[in-house]
Amino acid sequence: MIPPAAAAESFPVARGVVALPGGFALLETSRVLLCADAHFGYEDVVGGALPLWSTSEIAATIAIAAQRHGVREIVFLGDLLHGPAMSEGAARAVQGALLVLSEIAPLTFIAGNHEGRARGRSILGETLETCERDGWHLMHGDKPPSAGTPAIIGHLHPSVHLGPNSAMPAFLGARDLVVVPALTPYSTGLDVLSESCIAALAPYGVTRSDLHVVAASEDRVYPFGTLSRLRGFLCSDRE
Repeated sequence: MIPPAAAAESFPVARGVVALPGGFALLETSRVLLCADAHFGYEDVVGGALPLWSTSEIAATIAIAAQRHGVREIVFLGDLLHGPAMSEGAARAVQGALLVLSEIAPLTFIAGNHEGRARGRSILGETLETCERDGWHLMHGDKPPSAGTPAIIGHLHPSVHLGPNSAMPAFLGARDLVVVPALTPYSTGLDVLSESCIAALAPYGVTRSDLHVVAASEDRVYPFGTLSRLRGFLCSDRE
């Protein structure tokens, strides 16, 4: 069992998997940086009047993390794109951001439910359903693996909701499961304290006492101990 700990620059969330500030995970042995749910091109895909800023901002944070930790590969755990139906200008911005990242380390793309394997090919090229690194199956998470398969997923956008207008991206870690938080700034995320979160994790056969919570800010990670402990503390405090 991983107990609560002081804020740190990194923290082991499962065997060989380190939680990093910014919501990145690092596989220590292979030096693979894991990125989940960046939703590049969001502003263009939703058709709003917002400028296309998040793609370049997120790509810059990925580049900083990759260089800081000397990574050998960057793996995107799906939903790298908010959707494939974006303008030519937005597609060029996404491809330009990925070209810069590819000069730091090779890129591997897991298909998510937003872009899909076929629909995202025009922008991303080849994508995979899953790949294996350091004994972990890297997946998006919309389709649970077979029972007993150690998996690292995204998809759920886990976060710790500390108040009505306060949420922090959070990792969830168990012996055979790690959930990596979303990089997109447009989602407050799925509250790890909620019934919806534990219901979404039911196919993975984990309970609140199995799962450890590590929240992430831009420059620190915050290990809270087990989800059952955190939920008992925060939920009783709210009552």
